[in-house]
Amino acid sequence: MFNEKNILITGGTGSFGKKYTEIILKKYKPNKIIIYSRDELKQYEMAQIFNDKCMRYFIGDVRDSDRLKKAMKNVDFVIHAAALKHVPIAEYNPMECIKTNIMGAQNVIDACLENGVKRIIALSTDKAANPINLYGATKLASDKLFVAANNLIGNEDIKFSVVRYGNVIGSRGSVIPFFKKLINEGATNLPITDTQMTRFLITLEDGVNFVLKNFQRMQGGEIFVPKIPSMKITDLAHAIAPHLPQNIIGIRPGEKLHEIMCPSDDSHLTLEFHDHYVIKPSITFAGTKDYLNNLLGEVGTPVQQGFEYNSGNNDWWLSEDDLLKYSKES
Repeated sequence: MFNEKNILITGGTGSFGKKYTEIILKKYKPNKIIIYSRDELKQYEMAQIFNDKCMRYFIGDVRDSDRLKKAMKNVDFVIHAAALKHVPIAEYNPMECIKTNIMGAQNVIDACLENGVKRIIALSTDKAANPINLYGATKLASDKLFVAANNLIGNEDIKFSVVRYGNVIGSRGSVIPFFKKLINEGATNLPITDTQMTRFLITLEDGVNFVLKNFQRMQGGEIFVPKIPSMKITDLAHAIAPHLPQNIIGIRPGEKLHEIMCPSDDSHLTLEFHDHYVIKPSITFAGTKDYLNNLLGEVGTPVQQGFEYNSGNNDWWLSEDDLLKYSKES
């Protein structure tokens, strides 16, 4: 599907972009992989690792609509991964978060439409479901923009969809590197916000492969949610540092006890497949889309009314041994 194609990744120097580039180069022969991001040092460092002749590095910000439109000329696939993601920082700098996560999302959509990009997937987060912090609220707005963009395509063969998943094991800014940093600095305990807190966890490779598969599944307008394991934060901390006591510090601003990926309010729109869920759009588009039967021939079933997929009621839990294994692979 990606052979001889041009692929652009916004925020491409992040953890996702690097892993995506690694997997695409192993499995396919793309014509171009365009890394679009605003940090020249990260681009320089990434170019030392990924220097294949198909690689292109574009300095640019998703806030810059003109630059995006230039970068997307002749592009076939776009993955929108650029975002401001730090929850407390977003609370203190709300307008900056809005400019990147909402206005930037609309700029990406406009650039894709102007250049006739065929398939676009935006990366979302569990924090966009029933959001209680600004970061989650901006990502929910972004999700809505990408879903609604399917109303703007006219007769063009263009499709916009969203992938939503949980915390990525070992990614920048996540809890595992944070705990390891504290341990390396000689911490005498690990800070835990609440003993009941749970989180969804996914490996970076699984996240990338899920996105790749959804380029084949997508009909436009879906929010794809993978079935992934949960883990209690206390178990995660014990797995990483069984010798250290845990210090309960209380929930931080904008945090939830359990993360949600399929809210109960969307249960009438949610379909269950063997390894993922699909949240159908709440609005209708021109033409008929049969979301129960995707383009890979997989068949879904509607969930029960009131169904909610959250990290606390999950039936798949990650063991401490599994976490350590995944951490080494990340």
